[in-house]
Amino acid sequence: MIVDANLFVHIQKAALELKQGRLIGFPTETVYGLGADACNAKAVEGIFLLKGRPSDHPLIVHIANKNDLSFFATNIPAFAQALMDAFWPGPLTLILTRQNDVATAAAGGQGNIGIRMPSHSVALAVLKEAAQLGVMGVAAPSANRFGRVSPTTALHVQDEFGQELFILDAGACPVGIESVIVDCTRKHPVLLRPGMLTIDALSKACGQQVLLAHELESASPKASGTLESHYAPQAKVILFESQGLKLALKDRLAKGLDGLTVGVWTRTNLLEDDGFSSNTSADAGVFFVPMPNDAAHCAQALFSTLRELDGQCVDQIWIERPPSSPDWTGVLDRLERAAY
Repeated sequence: MIVDANLFVHIQKAALELKQGRLIGFPTETVYGLGADACNAKAVEGIFLLKGRPSDHPLIVHIANKNDLSFFATNIPAFAQALMDAFWPGPLTLILTRQNDVATAAAGGQGNIGIRMPSHSVALAVLKEAAQLGVMGVAAPSANRFGRVSPTTALHVQDEFGQELFILDAGACPVGIESVIVDCTRKHPVLLRPGMLTIDALSKACGQQVLLAHELESASPKASGTLESHYAPQAKVILFESQGLKLALKDRLAKGLDGLTVGVWTRTNLLEDDGFSSNTSADAGVFFVPMPNDAAHCAQALFSTLRELDGQCVDQIWIERPPSSPDWTGVLDRLERAAY
């Protein structure tokens, strides 16, 4: 059931649902989350079951206030505090040492736990109302089937889980891809999942270089959204460099309608420069969606575009590989996992 998140009575209802051990769908600035009381093991189990997610794959716990952090985490290093001061509330998750016997199921049984404070006004309102009812934090992965395309609208969530789930609708998510994850359980901060905060910005904020997980010999803790194959639509995703995409399109259009349908997400100028268009290509089973030229707008559109092309029942989705500059790292990460 989708309800208007602008009505405070619905915020209160969502908080009560969490208190009573039920699941909700709710918006954050990144994607819509599937939430449960992080300290209610049975409710958390419901997330794993509904998503089809392995129970040892940890969830991120969302809190309403920095002061609530100590309920879930301990041994917080100075660089983690600096990151919180710079980016909370916002799209940043920190992996920290978990307090004993707290949110064990949400942490996937690990001794560490992922925590973030979202900036979305509806998410914060729900978290604050729930905290007043004794729900200290909300475990919330993306509200989609495990490994599939993340949701950025309430309708996406309902398409995944049906009308029985209580879903707060606040429109499309402004960021559009999941939070950055930084491991803070070692001597140095380690990036586990990129997002829209660049590694340079993270390093500057915490006063030391944020390392990449693959640069270290020791294994990283499990974290949400870090499997090699993830965020995948039903159609096969293929990434192309610009020139390779142009050649593949010319070959496809020359073949005409031969039973294979292709959705193409590419920069508008590529279409204009080479004479490709929706009008000239539809007859060959090729459907274009223009890709924004800046990283922020591309991130906002990414998951919706994959869902849109899946909705057209295309066989393959061809995507122009975005630039390799730091601001595109989060987008490229999601595309590479979708195409794995």
